[in-house]
Amino acid sequence: MIEITGLHKKFGKNEVLRGIDLDIQSKGIVAILGPNGSGKTTLIKSILGMVIPNRGNISISGNSIKNQWAYRKEIEYLPQIANFPGNLKVKELIHMIKDLHQKPTNDEQLIDLFGLQPFLNKKLSTLSGGTKQKVNIVLTFMFDKPMIILDEPTTGLDPKALIHLKELIQYEKTNGKTILVTSHIMNFVEEVADEIIYLLEGKIYFKGSVDALKKQTKQKNVEHAIATITQNSTHV
Repeated sequence: MIEITGLHKKFGKNEVLRGIDLDIQSKGIVAILGPNGSGKTTLIKSILGMVIPNRGNISISGNSIKNQWAYRKEIEYLPQIANFPGNLKVKELIHMIKDLHQKPTNDEQLIDLFGLQPFLNKKLSTLSGGTKQKVNIVLTFMFDKPMIILDEPTTGLDPKALIHLKELIQYEKTNGKTILVTSHIMNFVEEVADEIIYLLEGKIYFKGSVDALKKQTKQKNVEHAIATITQNSTHV
């Protein structure tokens, strides 16, 4: 579904992506991991067309995204930090997004799932970080689109909300969707991911299943496996 070849990106003298080649064809949950500055957010924003690479090509469903924008209508994106207009009420924001899309939604079920009913009439500026993240999740999952990109979706979530998020991601997987997710919470990654892509200094150092990662590094969990790859820095 996503094919990336020879992707390079510089910000000034800082080379963030260094010739990324990546093929994501299977529908399922792909975790893109790496320390701060590894290039994972730049990679995601390049897929979304929010960052323009210096060189290379990105194709989605066989079509290059260069100078194209319509493809983004088939992607839902949860940013790491959602900058909502603070003067809007939660219900006003949800209604505004629904009006913009003009498509069927399941917002009412999601509002119930994450317990947002008591907050619908509150202004976004008054909400806690965790509650804002729940709103962020509702906005991301309330439309039926084939690809979902989640940048640090667990930020600020309480244990109950985290369980619901994991169930929601798995449900979308069963509906045949491609889900890209970044996270610093390795337990979360180990629970949900079908495949892991590990970036370091703008290059891919691992791509494969969770089991393959553990086997290659001879570690029992993802956290220790990633630490081993970082230490060895063996490019694959």
